[in-house]
Amino acid sequence: RKIYELGIESIPSESECYPAKLAHGHVAWLLKKGLDYIFYPCVPYERTEVTDANNHYNCPIVTSYGENIKNNMEELQNPSIKYQNPFLSFESEEILTKRLCKYFPEQNHIPVAEIKAAAAAGWKEMQAVRKDITEKGKEVLDYIEKNHSHGIVLSGRPYHVDPEINHGIPEMITSFGVAVLTEDSVSELATVDRPTIVMDQWMYHSRLYRAASYVSTRNNLDLVQLNSFGCGLDAVTTDQVSDILTKRNKIYTVLKIDEVNNLGAARIRIRSLLAAIKDRERKNILPTKNDTAHHRVVFTEEMRKEYTILVPQMSPIHFDILEPALASCGYNLKVLPSTPECLDYGLKYVNNDACYPSLLVVGQFMQALLSGEYDLDKVALIITQTGGGCRATNYIGFIRRALEKAGMSQIPVISMSAGIEKNPGLKINLKMAQRAIQALVYGDVFMRVLYKTRPYEAVPGSADALHQKWLSIVQKSVQNGKKAEFKRNIQGIIKEFDELPLKDIKKPRVGIVGEILVKFLPLANNFLVDLLEAEGAEAVCPDLIDFFMYSLYNANFKAEYLGKKKSSAKINNFLIQYLEFCRKPAKEALAASKRFEPPAHIAELAKYAEPIVSCGNQTGEGWFLTGEMIELIHSGVPNIVCAQPFGCLPNHVVGKGVIKELRRQYADTNIVAVDYDPGASEVNQLNRIKLMLSTAAKNM
Repeated sequence: RKIYELGIESIPSESECYPAKLAHGHVAWLLKKGLDYIFYPCVPYERTEVTDANNHYNCPIVTSYGENIKNNMEELQNPSIKYQNPFLSFESEEILTKRLCKYFPEQNHIPVAEIKAAAAAGWKEMQAVRKDITEKGKEVLDYIEKNHSHGIVLSGRPYHVDPEINHGIPEMITSFGVAVLTEDSVSELATVDRPTIVMDQWMYHSRLYRAASYVSTRNNLDLVQLNSFGCGLDAVTTDQVSDILTKRNKIYTVLKIDEVNNLGAARIRIRSLLAAIKDRERKNILPTKNDTAHHRVVFTEEMRKEYTILVPQMSPIHFDILEPALASCGYNLKVLPSTPECLDYGLKYVNNDACYPSLLVVGQFMQALLSGEYDLDKVALIITQTGGGCRATNYIGFIRRALEKAGMSQIPVISMSAGIEKNPGLKINLKMAQRAIQALVYGDVFMRVLYKTRPYEAVPGSADALHQKWLSIVQKSVQNGKKAEFKRNIQGIIKEFDELPLKDIKKPRVGIVGEILVKFLPLANNFLVDLLEAEGAEAVCPDLIDFFMYSLYNANFKAEYLGKKKSSAKINNFLIQYLEFCRKPAKEALAASKRFEPPAHIAELAKYAEPIVSCGNQTGEGWFLTGEMIELIHSGVPNIVCAQPFGCLPNHVVGKGVIKELRRQYADTNIVAVDYDPGASEVNQLNRIKLMLSTAAKNM
């Protein structure tokens, strides 16, 4: 506890988990002891322990927390202290050794032979420890069997073994005469029924699911899951572990823990569990052998002809054009309206620890399906899947679970991704890609020209009227995808907005960055653009298409430092060039205009971010969010609202986590981080934004 208090001043985000907060105290303690060298690597990929899982990430906090320490602990600015936090992959001994052999000779002048020997010894010892834990697990299981006693698998992550984090829960359970095992001591004794309803992509969770599968087959074992407050990923894991156990007639128990050391509630829960176990023994209630896998409904070619595909609203200014663009390719698409009521549906059908965007997305779908407007046997849902280490890849699981809950599991959910799932009824061809890209470029251009002119318009309503005029033109044009027409339209839009009569006044410019859905969906950010304009400011919102460029650009870092394929990086760089080619008419017309600025290249944003966060930060918006903030500062927009979902894991590091360092490096920076959530106080959000605006007005 004292160690935690040592680092409390440097914690950038109150809503992150206790293990993350504790890391600040550990580093502060080391510095207090006079250490002048600290090595705190960032590890995106864990070793491949469960071969049939979808991936083997660490959680976004474990992946990048070394960055938060670097950017928020002032003591590390001392030149006599050497702090290193390189991004490494634990995927295999070979990949890790190769990275270390490149890093340490350059940075610490350690001979390659010495590094290779140390890496081999370390890897061997890690495997030996893993074997010891499994052997000990078998020993305890034999003891339980021989003595006709009971065991509890106390499951969590490696840091839950720390007595400061688990607050003595293992000892409390053993005081009731029950054996305690860790999830990694039994996880190798079973396999998981696949496919799972969730994307099984975090290594420690894969282990958790296997442990739950093992417990579900044993009458003398039960499972208790430890869940740290603020652990966003447990919105996924708690549901999945619960599924595995309850479908096989076992009890599921979860204990939420944080820095508060009060075991009263946990003691009551454990006593209740043990009483229930005894009751089940008396009634001879045994586990069943049910299949716990989720067999999804595939979207077929036959379905394509008759089904309506529902699309969640994310950015009206873009999706108003994207809808006709995709519909012209032979799909019956309907972009859903986002109304405040959809949140109630989200809260009803999604784990309430899930992040705000997932509640909005699922809420939109469920509101539409329960409205009676659609034939439930002739409707499909579509969602993008990035495949990254944040919760967003699991939105598809949240949607399928909501459908199951509502008795609509016959509805196919289509993943729009780079091959994560196959759906024969969805074929993305060049024609479709070109029209979708044109729609996104139109939306980005509208955002730039409309937000730049509307606060200054001489005739009220003239900017919106001009937007509506061009919107109807481009909605028709995007259905044929003609390049010459696209170029003419882009030039026409920029020319007419360039000539729109404006008042000669100056207003503070405020950038909007953050999580992609909260940034672009007015309902999600409480109509932030309207609020800023009503308060006498000009909103500046970076382009949506840049997020896709960022996702593609990440392959370069993975190939260079994390042992991934160089061929993937080459393909992605070609795709970036193609996207740049598609938006070239817009960049040229914006550069030639009097009022507007063209967007920066994605490599430039990476260069901006690099001194503050590594390009290894690839969960959620990752380094791209930091890069956008710095690009805004360089463009004369030092006032920034960082709009993020409450408890967004990557934003603890690349949003809130970089504000202190940005203020240190750029003196005029005026950033406010605003959390959005169904329960968030609008008055609190408003006050914080107004305070930022008053500072912006003073600085003009």
